[in-house]
Order: sequence, then C-alpha cells, then structure tokens
Amino acid sequence: MDDRDDGMAWRLRLQGVGNAAAVELGSAMATIERDGAPWLTIDCGAEGLTAFLDHYGHPPRALFITHVHLDHVAGFERLFVDSWFDPQWRGRTRVYVPAPLVPLLHQRVGDYPNALAEGGVNFWDAFQVVPVGAAFWHEGERLEVFATRHHWPDTSFGLRLRGSLVWTGDTRPIPEQLARWADQDELIAHDCAVEGNPSHSGIDDLEREYSAGLLARCVFYHYASRADGELLERRGYRIARPGATIPLRSPSALPVEHV
Repeated sequence: MDDRDDGMAWRLRLQGVGNAAAVELGSAMATIERDGAPWLTIDCGAEGLTAFLDHYGHPPRALFITHVHLDHVAGFERLFVDSWFDPQWRGRTRVYVPAPLVPLLHQRVGDYPNALAEGGVNFWDAFQVVPVGAAFWHEGERLEVFATRHHWPDTSFGLRLRGSLVWTGDTRPIPEQLARWADQDELIAHDCAVEGNPSHSGIDDLEREYSAGLLARCVFYHYASRADGELLERRGYRIARPGATIPLRSPSALPVEHV
C-alpha cells in the first residue's frame, strides 16, 4: 500500500496502539495533524495523553470520543486541570461526543462532587462539549460518525474524514459499515488482535469478513503486545506503532462555504 501522501499536509500520529493491558504500547489514541500541527485528537487515554504532551508540549485542543472505556477517557481529569488553569483555553477545548455517549461520558469522568476542592467550578466548564450525530464540522472539514460493534449497542462509534481516514475505534468486524463509510479509498485504522473476543476483532475474524482489497488499506492497532504486532506483520499486514506517523491524503469533504 502506498503512503497516501498529498503534499504531507495531513498525517496521522499514533499516541498509543495497544489494548487496555498493553501498557508498553500505550492506550489506543491518535491525532490527525494538518501542516504539522495537531488538528483533531481521537480519544484521551492516560498513556496516550502523556505521549501527546511529550510530543506537542501542550494538551489537545480538539477531541473526538469513540467510547468511554477508561483506556480511552482516563486522561480527562488531567485535561480538565490543564484546560481550566489556562486562561487562553478555559472553556474552549472542544470535545466532540456522539450524542448517545454524553451521559456515559459524564458518569465516567464528569460526575464527581466539586471538580476542584475550592468549589465554584463544574467539570465541563473547562470544555466546549459538542454532542454530534451522523456528521459534524471541524475547522471547515466535515467528518462522519458511524456505529461500531464493541461491548454493547450504541456505546461505540467510528470516525471518517472522507477520502482520507477511517478510524474504527474498538470494534468487532463491521463489513456493512465499511462498505458505506470507507468507500473513497481511505486509510482504515482498525482494531485487530491476534485472537478476537466478544468486544474486539481478531485477525481470523477480519480475514473471514473483509476482502483482500479492504485489508490492504488497513493499519492495525489495539493489539496485545509487540510480539503480537510482529506476528500480524509476518502474516503480511501493516501495524500501527506508538509514536509513528502515517501520511494521509487530503480529505475530499466539501468545505463549509459550499454547503
């Protein structure tokens, strides 16, 4: 598969690529970059947030949340502190949340008495929370949201930047969704382990459900160890590695002024 390079303006940087137990690989989290700067970050795990801060020197300013398992949202308490105590960003850190996840996200990270010991602050005062449906706009680009199969219905969602990237989030195989949401030759970042389970895809699952052409567009993350990643490579597949960047094609979504 080619490196999908259109002038190097768009890239995907992996903060973490492992499952919840793979601390050495970091919790699954990535950032879409535009012209070398972070543009939209996907999820906010603890190890992933540390990697983000180490690389960029500041917290994420815009996030999309795929689901609320703690390996994907455990960084929010630190992010709250960083955002609240930065006058430039207090209340401006944008968090795009699929609407069914809003109450779940609040229960997981926002519903604690007195966000600060001094009182006077609500947890969400530090953020601009934007509930989203099937699509949303971010800095002039339209992104699409679709349901995935992870743990329980309506609790996990993928993200598409049309013509550029499809990020599945944690999921079982979703051939019917990718037939619709990955039909413009996008790079597909897909949940994949050596062995699947009721919440996650295994490589045998994907080989059974997906065509060879679709698998050739995939880069796999959420595997259990470096050894498992190497095994997937020996089977001929591309894997994501923590800290790596992947060039992306420029998105083909219409700019906002044309709508």
